[in-house]
Amino acid sequence: MSDLGMEILLDHYKDPRNFGHLDHPDIAHEEGNPSCGDQLRIEIRLNGDVIEEIRFNGKGCAVSQASASMLTEELKGKSLDFVKRMSKDQMLDLIGIEVNPMRLKCALLALKATKIGAFGIAEWHDDDEEGL
Repeated sequence: MSDLGMEILLDHYKDPRNFGHLDHPDIAHEEGNPSCGDQLRIEIRLNGDVIEEIRFNGKGCAVSQASASMLTEELKGKSLDFVKRMSKDQMLDLIGIEVNPMRLKCALLALKATKIGAFGIAEWHDDDEEGL
């Protein structure tokens, strides 16, 4: 694990970007990670099919909260098609640190909430959280 990657993750955890609520979001979905108690809600305002504003809120470990902050930064201004195509590996690359199997669900929670909120449960597959 790189020191720079860990510094960036901790920065997003301590000073999360896009934390809060949106008035009248077009998309809102909450997901939890029962294995460690993380709870995360994603709220999105669209302009056509482009993410104009995105916020998250919830509580959880540093990995889940920092990855939500990083994902919201990445998705602002992107299309829903971009979200649909975003893979587990792309999310892990975005985080920038090696995630052990125990923290995989934490790292993917924001992506899971975003995809299920935008496209329904069929868009998320359990194997997205299996193995590295």
